[in-house]
Amino acid sequence: MSTTLVIAAQRPAETAEPPVKNTFFWPDIDLQQLRESLRYEGTVTAPRLRQAVLTAISEVNAELYDWRAEKMAAGFKTLEAVPAETLDGVSEKVTYYVAAVASITAATIAEKYRGYDASGTKKATEVEASADEYWRDARFSISRIAGRPGCIVDLL
Repeated sequence: MSTTLVIAAQRPAETAEPPVKNTFFWPDIDLQQLRESLRYEGTVTAPRLRQAVLTAISEVNAELYDWRAEKMAAGFKTLEAVPAETLDGVSEKVTYYVAAVASITAATIAEKYRGYDASGTKKATEVEASADEYWRDARFSISRIAGRPGCIVDLL
């Protein structure tokens, strides 16, 4: 019986996950590519991943709402059309957008499902640290899209 459970746990996730359709300005999110980049081969179910991605997209889109309005007023209809460097054929802004969505997705999953991974205090601390790192990465990517500094420091 335990052999069956191990095999089921190692089974790869569904390979035919449709992308998450985004609003007209922002790129769609390829769930299989996201799953591979976060190394969620069979550990996160398709419905859980989809829900976490929808949450992440909403967060990033809300954070960049005013920036998007400015770009649209300047005549840019999509994020890809906004002038930016291109690396490997992809706009840096699109790359940062996908990174922000991936980071918030990973943070959400780490926070929501830490009970499944955190068997002890040390492990719980490690999961919390990784969630914080994902939130930091998301903040950095969002700042890069909007052209804001990644860190704001003020002397009192």
